[in-house]
Amino acid sequence: MISARQLAFLILRDIDRRDSYTDVAIDRALQKHPLSPPDRRFCTELVYGVIRRQRTLDCLIEHLGDRPIGKQPPDLRRIVQLGLYQLRYLDQVPVSAAVNTSVDLAKANGLKGLGKVVNGMLRRYQRAEEEGKNILDQEKISLGEQYSFPDWLTELLEQTWGKVETESLCAYFNQNPSLDLRINPLKTSRVEVAQSLGELNLTTMAMAGLPQGLRLGGKTGAINQLPGFTEGWWTVQDASAQWVAQILNPQPGETIFDVCAAPGGKTTHIAELMGDQGQIYAGDRHGWRLQKLAVTQQRLGLTSIKTWEGDLTQPGVKPPVELVDRALLDVPCSGLGTLHRNPDLRWRQTPATIATLLPLQQALLKAIAPLVKSGGSLVYSTCTLNPAENEAQIERFLQDHEDWRSEPFEWTSPQGQTNSVTSGMLTILPHHHHQDGFFIANLKKA
Repeated sequence: MISARQLAFLILRDIDRRDSYTDVAIDRALQKHPLSPPDRRFCTELVYGVIRRQRTLDCLIEHLGDRPIGKQPPDLRRIVQLGLYQLRYLDQVPVSAAVNTSVDLAKANGLKGLGKVVNGMLRRYQRAEEEGKNILDQEKISLGEQYSFPDWLTELLEQTWGKVETESLCAYFNQNPSLDLRINPLKTSRVEVAQSLGELNLTTMAMAGLPQGLRLGGKTGAINQLPGFTEGWWTVQDASAQWVAQILNPQPGETIFDVCAAPGGKTTHIAELMGDQGQIYAGDRHGWRLQKLAVTQQRLGLTSIKTWEGDLTQPGVKPPVELVDRALLDVPCSGLGTLHRNPDLRWRQTPATIATLLPLQQALLKAIAPLVKSGGSLVYSTCTLNPAENEAQIERFLQDHEDWRSEPFEWTSPQGQTNSVTSGMLTILPHHHHQDGFFIANLKKA
């Protein structure tokens, strides 16, 4: 049977060679090579950890090795990264295990002659640690090198939030994400779900201001094996994302348009809040992306959702409905508020890729505005912390549309403090609120 470390190496090599997304590569490997639950968790921790920390790990390799990292075999780099990650970030792994298994990986994967190189670099690192020497001088390395982010991203965050907040943000983004559930009130209650999960020794915590929110603690194992999943008692959704539909505040019997609905977490939340009474149109320009929504809708037992394939920004495209009471516009964005959950985003996004999103976001705002009834509401949301995609887009929209205004709303912090968001625009900061980073704007048509 394959070991957790060997499978982690194979996944990292797959990511390098096929440019795979981390979660996709992990799922593909685990389907082919099933591991025991502890090994599955360890393998996943190694892969996500190395992807998160790879810039810092590369800096260490540059200091520890005799050759520049760009001239080292890619497989050797990944094996040393795996060893260094265990030594630097995993307290529960003995030093001997981290070093010896890394040498074994080199021998087992066509790098037999480089086993001594692996051993030498890891031993040098460990000796420096035992002697209290800091290989990476924090006075001389950049914030990006210290926390493993590209420099353009730390500079963007610093411009927006300042250095102290940026350091805290980066530290938060290097932690494993929490797991939040959204309880389906049409089938069960939060108390009942908490009790059933408690029988598996899982801890649960109700989240302030979110009647359907339940945060899990402990080793959950496969999500679809937990009690209530098949029955449609709950679905996975981060606390920040749950606030979006709650701020939209849909009412039973209304007509709602979720413009960019796939994969459907917010759409199904809207249906639950409406008691599954009314009409919800769930749109996406790629029909295949709506398939996951259809599966979730069926599992949750919801009947008020109709899917629609189309792109409102294209000339001549007819929307699925003439006028709606409320619309949700959860636009395609850079995802910079979810870097703990999607660690490879920090390496995939660039200023150029983000720049291509801005005109699309503005075009979607412009396209949905005429479809909302007078007196109706529009919620614009992103999972990014980039002001150009957030406040700047709303300010421009309001300047160009005199019949729209920001609408204040109430928001409860995780600490239980309810605040009035008088500007109608809310930014949820991960390191303060222990949720994904989100921006939510509540707009009303005159």
